[in-house]
Amino acid sequence: MDLTIHTSFLPHEDPDASLAFYRDILGFEVRSDVGQGRMRWITVGPAGQPDTSILLAPPAADPGISEDERRTIAEMMAKGTYGWILLATRDLDGTFDKVQAQDAEVVQEPTEQPYGVRDCAFRDPAGNLVRVQEVR
Repeated sequence: MDLTIHTSFLPHEDPDASLAFYRDILGFEVRSDVGQGRMRWITVGPAGQPDTSILLAPPAADPGISEDERRTIAEMMAKGTYGWILLATRDLDGTFDKVQAQDAEVVQEPTEQPYGVRDCAFRDPAGNLVRVQEVR
């Protein structure tokens, strides 16, 4: 098989805030923005990597989700336990400084982990954990 990771999903509650975080703070390009109001599906991705994207989507738009499941999703998003993503950079300190300077919520400053990676972490406006790992 010849498989690639094309698009990963992260939920949003405020599409404009999420768009500002991923486009203006992380520097991703906007590939598409479909829908209206809070019901928008926004595809972003790193410039120069057109085959890798993140779909920012309303979390409970699926008509097959029950009201109990919608409440659970909302509770998990509020706690920051529903969605997360791992990004990578060769310049972890520079990336951390740039993102922190934009008043993003810092979860962890650059740290050498006991399992052999150096990384930092932020929360996006929806509460998703965004970990950034240093490429060595």
